[in-house]
Amino acid sequence: MARPRKPLLSTDRIVETARALVDAEGLAAVSTRRLAAELGVSGPSLYNHFRTKDEILEAVADSVSAQVDLSMFEDGRDWRTALHDWAVSYRNALRDHPNIVPVLARGPGRRPAALRLADAAYGAMVEAGWPPAQATSIGALMRYFIMGSALGSFAGGFVDDASAYDPADYPHLGQAHLLAEQQEKIDERAFETGLTALLDGLALQYEQVRQHA
Repeated sequence: MARPRKPLLSTDRIVETARALVDAEGLAAVSTRRLAAELGVSGPSLYNHFRTKDEILEAVADSVSAQVDLSMFEDGRDWRTALHDWAVSYRNALRDHPNIVPVLARGPGRRPAALRLADAAYGAMVEAGWPPAQATSIGALMRYFIMGSALGSFAGGFVDDASAYDPADYPHLGQAHLLAEQQEKIDERAFETGLTALLDGLALQYEQVRQHA
């Protein structure tokens, strides 16, 4: 009987395996040796696809950028609705893969999906009537806001031990031990509150832009 063939090693399979490893154990867990073991191949075979560990992490980061929906910039939604829907999709992608955020936060570099993302957002803002300089600023501030929200949980940062919040020291944190159990609800509400405030501010600026157009 012929031996079962091993799955062919491909760039996509390496990236998928590396992404799963980053999700489960963090960036430090990724090495060519560990990846080779997970894939059931020899270490040198990885170098036919990636020269370094950093290249692998860049590819993992771009695979996450590729999960962000960009259709809102092409289907006729107004600029504010498009930015809102894009921000939600962007944050959802990062929330599903929080350990790769530090790599994404370096900027798009040469990553194709990340560059398409930046191009789509910038292009939509310019087409909506924003001056190029302000469209650039909007792309930057949205990235700062979204990346920051994905770096960690506000509510999850509070321990669920009431004794940690002595009222003599922290008179306003009597309910802080309850935050962690409502982490998702609080973090989602905070994100929407911040996003709405950000878009409201941009809407005021947009009115001024249109008046001087």
